[in-house]
Amino acid sequence: MDFSSKLLENAVYEVSQLPGIGKRTALRLVLHLLRQPQEQTQRLSFALQEMRDQIKHCKNCHNISDVDICDICNNPSRDRSIICVVEDIRDVMAIENTSQYRGLYHVLGGKISPMEGVGPHDLTINSLVEKVKGGQVAELIFALSSTMEGDTTNFYIYKQIEAFDVKTSTIARGIAVGDELEYADEVTLGRSILNRVPFENSLKSS
Repeated sequence: MDFSSKLLENAVYEVSQLPGIGKRTALRLVLHLLRQPQEQTQRLSFALQEMRDQIKHCKNCHNISDVDICDICNNPSRDRSIICVVEDIRDVMAIENTSQYRGLYHVLGGKISPMEGVGPHDLTINSLVEKVKGGQVAELIFALSSTMEGDTTNFYIYKQIEAFDVKTSTIARGIAVGDELEYADEVTLGRSILNRVPFENSLKSS
């Protein structure tokens, strides 16, 4: 792809680094920005820079937040004895959109995947185990995607907290095997949370 401007080429290259965006789509987006008022482009640039500089991770659940403790963890109406274990913020948003869950979350930051070089210590598993050790958690809900990596991560966590008095459950398999949580429709996802099953049952059926 030949460019008449090095500045345009650089902008297209950077936009094309975003997931799911090829160079043609990047060029279309960059040209769209060029046609907009300069103030709009500046607002976009400022919003991205401000997000990058100031965004935090909740000290309790590791969710993305503007403050040290996120709004969900700070909400006194949430059931603090139940923790839903998810991969990332997209899963938190998907479950919250169902309005069927009133506990807290724990964001792992990924799944165990030896092929991608991601091990247990690359995730926030240790802090989750410490929460369970504290004795305030009555139930862990495993809500990772039903992939081999998700099942491996569930099992690893289960073995780490097996000795403690905590109930473990997993979302019902209304979510198709291999599907990511964020793409499930709200009704299906909500029912899978409400109809969760003991984690031990999933071990017997696998």
